[in-house]
Amino acid sequence: MIHYVKRAWDDAVLTLLQRERRQQVAALCVRRNGDDRKVMLITSRDTGRWIVPKGWPIKGLDGAGAALQEAWEEAGVKKARIDRTPIGSYCYDKGLSDGESVAVETQVYLAEVEALSDTYPEADERERAWFAPREAAALVDEPELKALLRRV
Repeated sequence: MIHYVKRAWDDAVLTLLQRERRQQVAALCVRRNGDDRKVMLITSRDTGRWIVPKGWPIKGLDGAGAALQEAWEEAGVKKARIDRTPIGSYCYDKGLSDGESVAVETQVYLAEVEALSDTYPEADERERAWFAPREAAALVDEPELKALLRRV
């Protein structure tokens, strides 16, 4: 009996725990209105759930630069001051088009938004909205991202 339990552990649980995580970058877009701070969330294209702008690293750009590029493409962030050092990270399983999923660790960069555009590459595919940080934390699914949003 113990042999079967150990084999199940080795085949299933350890495989999940040991799989390599792919890297993504995200922009945590914020703006100030006096003492009030708001966080931008966008909807994902596939499920419509609330997320932050994020994507795969881009050749020729550092993490912050790639995060800012994703913020432009997905949310219309035209101009922002972005910290070059991540404020944290979160992990999730990304569903792929072939039905498989891959473990992803996403480095998050804080971006102070200075200007937005109403026309941007994914404007017709996503919604964007500003939320108080605690409200934004309640809307996202990933626990580590919730914690980052509460700290803003």
